[in-house]
Amino acid sequence: MPKLGNLASRVLVAVVAAPLLIWAIYQDSALPTWALVFVASLLAMSEFFAMTIADKFDRMVSLGIGTAAVAAFYWLGSSGAIGAHLIDGHIIVMVLATMVPMFYYLFRFGDMNTVANRVGFTIMGIFYGGILVTFIALVRRDFGFDNHVVGGHLVVLLLLTAWLADTGGYFAGKALGKRKLYPDVSPNKTWAGSIGGTLCSIGGGVAFKMFLLTEMPWMDILILTGIGSVIGQLGDLAESMIKRSVGVKDSGAILPGHGGMLDRIDAVLMIAPFYYLYLTLVAFA
Repeated sequence: MPKLGNLASRVLVAVVAAPLLIWAIYQDSALPTWALVFVASLLAMSEFFAMTIADKFDRMVSLGIGTAAVAAFYWLGSSGAIGAHLIDGHIIVMVLATMVPMFYYLFRFGDMNTVANRVGFTIMGIFYGGILVTFIALVRRDFGFDNHVVGGHLVVLLLLTAWLADTGGYFAGKALGKRKLYPDVSPNKTWAGSIGGTLCSIGGGVAFKMFLLTEMPWMDILILTGIGSVIGQLGDLAESMIKRSVGVKDSGAILPGHGGMLDRIDAVLMIAPFYYLYLTLVAFA
């Protein structure tokens, strides 16, 4: 059986994954979206630790701490402040996600010359691969004024901001790309691809505004998709920088044509918290 080309593999993965995502996002409950995001976070953290931490047992412990932190970040934040002093659950998780890895390595430091790197990579992997992507589930849960359809629309717009930037950037770069964007980090990306990707994301936002998110102001749509696209492209470059620094081409091979989970959601990792903060501070303030 002949192997599929890269583009065909990417299309096949999208055809299979898209219906599941749409089904989960538009359920009455936010739990299906959380479940998919939770699985994605576990895969992303696992890939990150595989790239950066050599010891298998340390990787397993790091993933265990990250799993607990990601679950707690979603569930402790769902009921607002905790305790008599009104400490937000998210703050508790972030503090513990920093302290627990340091205490673990304090009693199992192994090679003293590398322990600082392992501590740093463990904490970074929890936040980067785990907590950032959880903001997708938080957008679905916390916005839409209890209307799961509006909440679903916002999540789809978030994902489209990343995916349209990637797709538009790919084709614009192929057709018009000459001047390299950042060759030291990602040799194939061009300024034409970056601009084309941003315009494609904004175009998707315009369509969403016209047909689905009709009550959301135009300025909010343009900011979410335009700035979100730029932030997502920076996230893509940041992941490329990490991979290049550790000498790997792909973070994994779980998704044909896409590489690993981190390769697929590197832009979303940065866009999701931006959406959540903007919706909290501006659009739904």
